[in-house]
Amino acid sequence: MKTSDIRLPAQDATEYCTALLRAAGTRSDDARTVASHLVAASLAGHDSNGIGLLPAWLDQLDRGFINLGSCERDLTETAIILRTDADGGWGAPAATRLIERAGAKALEHGLAAATLGHVHDLGRIGAYGEQAAAAGLAALIFVNITGQAPVMAPFHGSDARLGTDPICIAFPATAHRSSFVLDMATSRISLGRLKIAAARGQDIPPGSLINEHGMPTTDPSGMSEPVRRGALTPMGRHKGYGLALACELLGGVLSGGGTIQPEHPREGAVRNGMFAMLINPAMFGEAGWMEHEIEALAKYALASPPMDWDSPVLYPGDPERALRGKRLRDGIPVTAELVEQLNEAAAEKGIDLRLQPGT
Repeated sequence: MKTSDIRLPAQDATEYCTALLRAAGTRSDDARTVASHLVAASLAGHDSNGIGLLPAWLDQLDRGFINLGSCERDLTETAIILRTDADGGWGAPAATRLIERAGAKALEHGLAAATLGHVHDLGRIGAYGEQAAAAGLAALIFVNITGQAPVMAPFHGSDARLGTDPICIAFPATAHRSSFVLDMATSRISLGRLKIAAARGQDIPPGSLINEHGMPTTDPSGMSEPVRRGALTPMGRHKGYGLALACELLGGVLSGGGTIQPEHPREGAVRNGMFAMLINPAMFGEAGWMEHEIEALAKYALASPPMDWDSPVLYPGDPERALRGKRLRDGIPVTAELVEQLNEAAAEKGIDLRLQPGT
């Protein structure tokens, strides 16, 4: 069955995922936040960070890799600095609270720097950029990945040494322009996209992957779990490699959560460290001039004649907004296999609820 053959309404998916998480022992408010984060990622077209992650996360929960009794604690707090340890808890609730608290500091003082360490998978990082932009703030967010084997080779390297560490840069909306949200992995393609291609037996773009011998390949099957043979390549060659190391330094070192270097355990569950810089644009210039400049810049860039008229120049964040509208209307596309996995998980947790997807 094709992925697009099965559609789940967003509200149904949220309620279902929330029920599963609560049945697994997650606190009610955290369950709702995690479920909403997963569904929002799916709505935005980031399926590799969407509801398809839930079966793996429930498995990691059963194996003790997520601390349901976590108690976040502040390591440092000043007027503009916030360092928080998540105590091994869920990613989305901890990061959402961090951005909210640090955002209040930035609104008052113009700037705030925040870190989050020892936290489970944060999911789609763009969500936190969107959260900051909705509060009227600009954001620079750097995240590192530990807890699992590396998947990306350094520039000029022939084996995996790094994660696909993501970066998000966001800027608030103006009166006539939606928020700017740049959300990207530091690898040439994301690990999620590679997994989808491997599951479908599809090749990936040339230059995105090397095999176990360090040679270029377009066949992603060697990177299938549990044993991965090969490595993704960095985005922009030395540029993606340098940005990934920057994520390790900012997200891993400053948060206290550690980097991907091999002294730290790799149990098979994603751990993240986050560094976020939040900026209040209102304290850096006159609002009217800023709005004019942003709009003029966007119009100038978007007016470039496209190389392919079916693929116009877009503003960062527009593809997610467009797909979100479509999927809210038509439903989230999922595979029959995922529906079966989620229903099996519900049965294991003693929940009578079952997904009944429409077509």
